[in-house]
Amino acid sequence: MPWPSRKRDKGAAADKKEPAAKVAKTEEEEEEEASEKEEEEKSTKPPAGGSKSGWKNWKKTKESDSGGEESKITYCHWLLKSEPESRLEKGVDVKFSIDDLKAQPNQTTFWDGVRNYQARNFLRAMKLGQQAFFYHSNCKEPGIVGIVKVVKEAYPDHTQFDEKDPHYDATSRKENPKWSMVDVQFVRMTKRFLPLAELKAHHLAHRAGGGPLKDMMLFTRQRLSIQPLTPEEFDFVLSLEEEKP
Repeated sequence: MPWPSRKRDKGAAADKKEPAAKVAKTEEEEEEEASEKEEEEKSTKPPAGGSKSGWKNWKKTKESDSGGEESKITYCHWLLKSEPESRLEKGVDVKFSIDDLKAQPNQTTFWDGVRNYQARNFLRAMKLGQQAFFYHSNCKEPGIVGIVKVVKEAYPDHTQFDEKDPHYDATSRKENPKWSMVDVQFVRMTKRFLPLAELKAHHLAHRAGGGPLKDMMLFTRQRLSIQPLTPEEFDFVLSLEEEKP
């Protein structure tokens, strides 16, 4: 039986240990939540004053849109964040490391618990067979530890309807689920651990002088737990496993 609700949700906040006590939301977090709410409202409300035929065309366009500028780009590689160290959320341990994935039947599990609209849209864009880096987040040493592949495309995330689950969403309806998940399977460990600090050094160098990691979402949209990668980003990061740290 797959592990329940062990993936990082709501945009992995930061790649460092979070304090146990609750803290006030920063302006950045409040702005992001407001932006997410606005995005959802835009995706569910037709333009004012439109005709019935215009509304149908709008709805058809929205149903095929995965959201934002990123929807215009076809991605074929991804980065998935998950927490390898124990952390209780509403009494449930949300820990799920790559070793936990390897211990699953057929080394496969569902990637549940995503509660950020843009991350959800990226998740829905994943196609069968596409590969993703498995990234250990919110821990002492964050970084890439392995590679997984998509073995089942997006379908409704059952945890949104489970009142005992930390990712329960009382506003979601079974006839129109808000949240989705995919199934992923372990492919292999990377030949060496690729730490966040090393990736960031390349990102900063590429921003200054040009290079494939200059716009990598791990640094430009770091709160997202599901992130797309361009082929150039994926290939460059993969090449690092052959280099000595």
